[in-house]
Amino acid sequence: MLNHQSFPFVKRLECCYSGILHDVMRAAGLRNFTLPPTLRPLIPGQKLCGPAFTVSGRVSISSDAHETLVQWTGMLSQAKSGHVLVIQPNDSTVAHMGELSSETLKLKGVRGVIADGGVRDAEFIIGLGFQVWHRYFTPRDVVDCWLPDAIDQPVTIGEVSISPGDYLFGDLDGLIRIPKEAIESTLRLAEAAMAQENKVRTAILEGIDPQEAYLKYGKF
Repeated sequence: MLNHQSFPFVKRLECCYSGILHDVMRAAGLRNFTLPPTLRPLIPGQKLCGPAFTVSGRVSISSDAHETLVQWTGMLSQAKSGHVLVIQPNDSTVAHMGELSSETLKLKGVRGVIADGGVRDAEFIIGLGFQVWHRYFTPRDVVDCWLPDAIDQPVTIGEVSISPGDYLFGDLDGLIRIPKEAIESTLRLAEAAMAQENKVRTAILEGIDPQEAYLKYGKF
């Protein structure tokens, strides 16, 4: 289980939503922080957030089953509790997360997975309640054809560069990357913006014209 004292920003981040994070980061001048919309959550409605533990990999058709499984399980062994495993597989053929791997990661305290690739054993993973963002489904696994090649090094998904320790946030609308050096300021701005939104919402429900509410509170 995540220790919020070790990751003090996670509890605050869980109270946010991707739209407000996007808006305050855009207003702050940040760019290239929205991950591709082709990535979708395996469990709709379940948020995923936390610091990134990154992995990149490559297709390796010359590798045998033993080598691929030794390196894959070695990667799982290094995954950090309280983090989101972010995988850039550089591949669009095999699954980069399955049931046993998800079970292992959940027991280690990993918060979930973002894989710019495939997933299999989907029903089992949903049953575990373990969130996996992915691009496609396939029964084909990594055996004989895929290897991790860098761990805890920067990766790029779409136009977004993700460094170890950067924060990821995902809800039904999509995924946001927050640079680790900007997490505190982003949360402060998001919390202030949500407070203003609540004032606008109350005003609208009380019958105030929406433009008047926007001009009064500067938020809509």
